[in-house]
Amino acid sequence: MKILVPVKRVVDPDVKVRVKADGSGVDLANIKTSINPFDNIAVEEAVRLKEQGIATEVVVVSVGSTSSQETLRAALAIGADRGILVETDVDVQPLAVAKVLKALVDKEQPRLVIAGKQAVDDDANQTGQELAALLGWAQGTFVSKLVLQKPDADEITVSREIDGGLETLALKLPAVVTADLRLNEPRYATLPNVMKAKKKPLDVVKPADLGVDVASRLTTLKVSEPPNRKAGIIVADVAQLVEKLKNEAKVI
Repeated sequence: MKILVPVKRVVDPDVKVRVKADGSGVDLANIKTSINPFDNIAVEEAVRLKEQGIATEVVVVSVGSTSSQETLRAALAIGADRGILVETDVDVQPLAVAKVLKALVDKEQPRLVIAGKQAVDDDANQTGQELAALLGWAQGTFVSKLVLQKPDADEITVSREIDGGLETLALKLPAVVTADLRLNEPRYATLPNVMKAKKKPLDVVKPADLGVDVASRLTTLKVSEPPNRKAGIIVADVAQLVEKLKNEAKVI
């Protein structure tokens, strides 16, 4: 069984981002980046399935600039077998990414796609669902548990995190799954595996090679930082607290 895992290069979650002075976007100059945390979980799950003898190959894919090769190498160091970079300098939006992934799925013929549930930069939470719709495949989103008994299985069982608790689904393969935070705890890549990752195959293609137009359909009008929070105060008693909640905050 071949598994395809999309990964995205994002600003490191520990970095405080700043908005450009002209409000056109976020300043990404000389800023630390990393693999999207949810994508990291997806790679880990795919590698575990390979270690169990269920998956035969794990292919990681990224859509972005040349710098995304670093993200792919990080995924290869975790244990993926090979990488594909769909190179473009366009700010690719979720539907365009889904179309690129569909083209690669048609080419690579995986039986399972494991993606992160969302990227921590735009929080769109769209690509996995759109890919499943384009492919006409079963989908399981926000997955915190995945059970696949054997390589030639016809279905997988997933547990989804929903508002009311957990929902368990049986999905016919092929399928698209999006990983939630509690699916697993990703490993740290060891130095020997980082060195081995440099020698693993990494193909570079253009969106046009796949017959996909990734031109932006949306325009960002303005980006602004949230307003600064006002300093808190200490109230003398419950009566004063209630008075301020009623007359100042107007929440009661």
